[in-house]
Amino acid sequence: MKLDQAKAAVTGGVSGLGFAVAKHLVAHGAKVALLDINDEKGATAIAELGASASYQRTDVTSEEGVAAALKQAHANMGGLNVAMNCAGILGAGRVLGKEGPMPLKNFQTTVMVNLIGSFNVAKAAAELMQTNTPGEDGERGVIVNTASIAAYEGQIGQAAYSASKGGVIGMTLPMAREFARIGVRVMTVAPGVFHTPMVDGMPANVYESLCAQVPFPSRLGTPEEFASTVAFILENRYLNGGVIRVDGAIRLAPK
Repeated sequence: MKLDQAKAAVTGGVSGLGFAVAKHLVAHGAKVALLDINDEKGATAIAELGASASYQRTDVTSEEGVAAALKQAHANMGGLNVAMNCAGILGAGRVLGKEGPMPLKNFQTTVMVNLIGSFNVAKAAAELMQTNTPGEDGERGVIVNTASIAAYEGQIGQAAYSASKGGVIGMTLPMAREFARIGVRVMTVAPGVFHTPMVDGMPANVYESLCAQVPFPSRLGTPEEFASTVAFILENRYLNGGVIRVDGAIRLAPK
């Protein structure tokens, strides 16, 4: 798929990695629909991206809400051929902490947003994409999920987060195999430690220590590097059913 032909719905699209993807796509001639729950940041994002972008307030855990948002995005852009899952939460906490076992609702919420939310968006997007006119190789669309290297090397306190992201990785191949019949590819990106708004408040010594853990280059990843990886997936039709780690060769320590 050529980027200027992309009509992309991006969850978590008003900030961080999601906004970086949206910005990269718009810069290359694409249309984007930002699906998020922050109206203020949504308005700011649209003001920056211009007429090629729209915003819909969307809770990815709502089946009806996601279906409606994607249909609206389809109408706004005159189609939908890319679904980019970037919405997610950290869900940090020990299984057995000082105050006792983790409340089950904490684990459920993390899985609900990160895993079930991604599944919810993927299935609703695929339903719309299957009616697209096929392009080269019969391609009708691309779904890209966001996992994490924590799915492979989860640290202490990341049981819920790692489980949710491991689930995203686990559903990638079977979903890609199923959607082959409708010409829709499914890929997942597993980022390492990236510079997003979540790290802005870190003390300088903590930030520098984090950078030093990355073998090469010894720094945090940039949102633009994540976005360029997504663009590469969209443009390369032979990428399907797999996971790409973008992590500077870091492997997370136990804690």
